[in-house]
Amino acid sequence: MDILVVLEDKNGNIHRMSQEAITGAQQIGSEFNLSVGILAMGSNAAALSEQAAQYDVEEVLTLENEHLNHYTADGYGAAVAQVVTNENPKYVFFGYTYQVRDYVPRVSAKLKRPFLNDAVSYSTEGGNPVFSKQVLNAKLVTALQPNDGGPILISFQSAAFSSENIQSGSANVRTISVDIDAAVIKTVTEDPFQEEAGGVDLSSAELIVSIGRGIGKEENIPLAQELAKVIGAELASSRPVVDSGWLAPHHQIGSSGQTVAPKLYLALGISGAIQHVVGMKGSKNIVVVNKDPDAPLFELADYGVVGDVLEIIPKLTEALK
Repeated sequence: MDILVVLEDKNGNIHRMSQEAITGAQQIGSEFNLSVGILAMGSNAAALSEQAAQYDVEEVLTLENEHLNHYTADGYGAAVAQVVTNENPKYVFFGYTYQVRDYVPRVSAKLKRPFLNDAVSYSTEGGNPVFSKQVLNAKLVTALQPNDGGPILISFQSAAFSSENIQSGSANVRTISVDIDAAVIKTVTEDPFQEEAGGVDLSSAELIVSIGRGIGKEENIPLAQELAKVIGAELASSRPVVDSGWLAPHHQIGSSGQTVAPKLYLALGISGAIQHVVGMKGSKNIVVVNKDPDAPLFELADYGVVGDVLEIIPKLTEALK
């Protein structure tokens, strides 16, 4: 295969970021005539393989090993490095997750192959894909292209591709194995990370209510929390809200926070600095409420309301109830 997509397990299902990576592999594979394969590993490898076999790819690899039943950067790094060596793909694609950031640099070091993290798009040059990455706090975009036959490890930012565009099909499933020495596992991994107890990772949220400095003061935040509760959304914010200590850092969206791509992003009192836009520009529907008609975020909005959020939020909440 030419492109290998490594899946991440999300409670027995394929992580949405992995689905986006599959979509990217399908698009790039179709455009450049490259075959696509998928690797499912871990305690739920069989279930993930069954799901992946419903996609339009050439092959699904199923990897089960006792040292992969619980995630560790050591075990996953060793396993993926062996699979890449054995299968020799030109590209290895990953989703945009904390887990990928944890173990893929180890794969890169073991294979002595480059890891292009957080790619945002691709283009064509000389009949080959060129991958774009944001640099200097997202102020510039640089284009990168491998100068040999690979493999090159690539992770894609959230919303670089839409999981809604994934192509269905039927793929062959092949069971593979790796040899992992128990002595390699030198770390102990705690329970999977969540943004808040009982909550969800913002990167997986379908509905987000996000507040900026236009909320005025910390005492006004319950207004936004109530609105979020009514529509079943997660609460997020721009950096000034976090810097003021009104919300914990895991609520922050932007280049120094999380990157999200929900079906609805309701921005309340957020002006739209580029650092924030980087984190939410992939949202399917963007609704902006701001009293400043010249707020930059209106340029990105599908719907905009010029008005005071402190007046609009209670009325909107009541209407939705």
